[in-house]
Amino acid sequence: MTELKATKEMCYYCFDSIVSHFEKRSPFKILLQGVKAPLFVTWKIKKNNDYTLRGCIGTFSKQPLETGLKEFAKISAFRDSRFMPVERSEIPNMRCFVSLLTNFENAENYLDWEPGLHGITIQFRGYRGTFLPEVASDHFNNDKELTIKNLVRKAGFTGSINKNLKNEIKVERYQSSKIDCTYQEYLDYIKKN
Repeated sequence: MTELKATKEMCYYCFDSIVSHFEKRSPFKILLQGVKAPLFVTWKIKKNNDYTLRGCIGTFSKQPLETGLKEFAKISAFRDSRFMPVERSEIPNMRCFVSLLTNFENAENYLDWEPGLHGITIQFRGYRGTFLPEVASDHFNNDKELTIKNLVRKAGFTGSINKNLKNEIKVERYQSSKIDCTYQEYLDYIKKN
């Protein structure tokens, strides 16, 4: 069995899903019948020659890709509670990232994962949080301790992050196939098809 890979067409489909929302039409069709995977759709917006997070939501349950990509493209663009809904005028400055999650396994302890390779989900004392594989590299300089501390805070825990708490953390690690595209790439694709 071949490993599932994210494709540029998946990103184009996510862009079309939010553009079609504003244009009150259905997005174009994408041929992914029968393919299911856990997935995340991330939007970033260009500000001062750099891209910053504009929305990121996904699911760990296997989704049919056609409906899952369309649904999570819209949820991450319009309903990520950390941000106001994306406005039509922002779309030309955005970049879409699609992550298909694979290779889930339990880690031995809270440090049994590799930054850049593994995403992690933590559970402890009723709290739960996740970071995709690139987060430790992009935001925490590949520092596992700092990544865990920030993920504990993201999960909503406000108490002391001491050795006892760290030893209680259960970690599931996973990998992802990730691809991205710009709005201009989406427009070029639409013109050709």
